[in-house]
Amino acid sequence: MTTNFWKAGHTPTLFSAFLYFDLSFMVWYVLGPLGVQIAADLGLTTQQRAMMVATPILAGAVLRFLMGMLADRTSPKTAGLIGQVVVIAALFVAWQTGIHSYEQALLLGLFLGFAGASFAVALPLASQWYPPQHQGKALGIAGAGNSGTVLAALFAPGLAALYGWNNVFGLALIPLVLTLAIFAVAARNAPNRPAPKALGDYLKALGDRDSWWFMLFYSVTFGGFLGLASTLPGYFHDQYGLAPVTAGYYTAACVFAGSLMRPLGGAFADRVGGIRTLLVVYTLASVCIAAVGFHISSANVALALFVVAMLSLGAGNGAVFQLVPQRFHKEIGVMTGLIGMAGGIGGFCLTAGLGAIKQGTGDYQLGLWLFASLGVVAWFGLYGVKQRWRTTWGSAAVTAARV
Repeated sequence: MTTNFWKAGHTPTLFSAFLYFDLSFMVWYVLGPLGVQIAADLGLTTQQRAMMVATPILAGAVLRFLMGMLADRTSPKTAGLIGQVVVIAALFVAWQTGIHSYEQALLLGLFLGFAGASFAVALPLASQWYPPQHQGKALGIAGAGNSGTVLAALFAPGLAALYGWNNVFGLALIPLVLTLAIFAVAARNAPNRPAPKALGDYLKALGDRDSWWFMLFYSVTFGGFLGLASTLPGYFHDQYGLAPVTAGYYTAACVFAGSLMRPLGGAFADRVGGIRTLLVVYTLASVCIAAVGFHISSANVALALFVVAMLSLGAGNGAVFQLVPQRFHKEIGVMTGLIGMAGGIGGFCLTAGLGAIKQGTGDYQLGLWLFASLGVVAWFGLYGVKQRWRTTWGSAAVTAARV
């Protein structure tokens, strides 16, 4: 089965999609690990810090839809090249001129949204090379670019302590330029790409209720993963008094767990079914997040609970996109953009919401419990629609989903 997978598609393109996604996520997320240090220098409140960190997430969510359209109408490779050039230019300007105010930080965040939009490019680029029985593994590998958040959490706070946080933007240009060169040379568009869709096709997709279900499910799994990854550096600093570098290490452990599980979640869903996988995901994540809300006194115990939650959410990201091509094979570019946008909006709402609740109440508890409750809603929603999916998707989808 493994040998057949590597022969089924185009490995250099799969690797290029992963690398592009990985480094893009690294810079998309970089304001999260740097948030405590930037906020201290610029005199930001907790809510302003959260908004600064959340701005790239929201920008990425909106731009995912636009980049998905661009990838569909031109090609995934062309869209990827454009997105990378924009991000490199924005970081270069920020590095050379400096970030001196809250407003300038938000402006940088808007441009970093193009890095977050890489999702709508990397996944179709990889997916279009592979048959349905290998979609979970292919999208899981390409989607493992979430691991770029680990790189940012591990290295950004330490580099900022040594060289200043503004110089981190300049250092990030080195791997980004190398990735752009590799992507330009190695990535190839699939020979049998779907025909470009008109704007009406995107609106038509929104008229399908399954689109909204997938958007909800991904807003919880990916939105939860990204929202927690962006919030945890500040959370560990605020809640347990950890230094920015130490908080970065704690966060890196959490995001590494979630990133590792994305491809494994896709492969697991290929074997036992995407719906079964998601039901387990929502159960574990909701229980762990709710438990953290009960004022865990030990940072290590809280870390363990967050790791389990992120493992679950990461597996859920892979499981959702194991199901999507089964339901929307011909509209994969459109749906990747829409569902990815929903995931980004979920991450923005969680990050900004936790910051606002912390600012207003002095505690993260209510925000954590609200997110855990949303996981419960997703569980019941998924359980409720699985019978209809069994009877309407057709035999191929039933085999893949194993509902």
